Amino acid sequence: MEKKECINVSVSSAYRLIHPMHTMLISCVGKAGKPNIITLAWVMPTSISPPMVAISVGPSRYSHSLIEETGEFVVNVPTMDILKETFFCGRVSGKTHNKFEEAGLTPIPARKVKPPIIKECIAHLECKLHSHMTTGDHTIFVGEVVEAYADKDFFNGETYNIEKANMIFHLGGNSFATLQPKVFRP
Repeated sequence: MEKKECINVSVSSAYRLIHPMHTMLISCVGKAGKPNIITLAWVMPTSISPPMVAISVGPSRYSHSLIEETGEFVVNVPTMDILKETFFCGRVSGKTHNKFEEAGLTPIPARKVKPPIIKECIAHLECKLHSHMTTGDHTIFVGEVVEAYADKDFFNGETYNIEKANMIFHLGGNSFATLQPKVFRP
């Protein structure tokens, strides 16, 4: 049997082996009503029926307490057009910054939840908290999707038009990429 060369990866960095991850902007709001945004790459669907998504948030993050307070959040899908704004929202705290204002992003009322959607994003999943659990140094919040919609120029009802959508994928650290506009089907 042929051997292949591998490099060792520290167990604490093993999560990087499952990157790139689709990067999202999560909007949330606390009882005081001030909206906030957190940038996350740790987002995934967990159920089709009922539709649910999970987000993984560190307890020290301001958004963590807001989601706990109101039990709602919105998963917003950004594109490379707002990469700088997306990066900014992941680097500063909503405790001391108004991320919408400082990043130049536009809050728009959501259809069914208190947190606003982000106008500059191409799709939105409005979620009500279903459950949460602690996993090491993060909390997984599972939200039931109560409303979902996308910009018709970027999503045809079944798939994204990746030639137009130009979505953000986190490679690790300060590195991001997007998909090539080439679709493969088996």
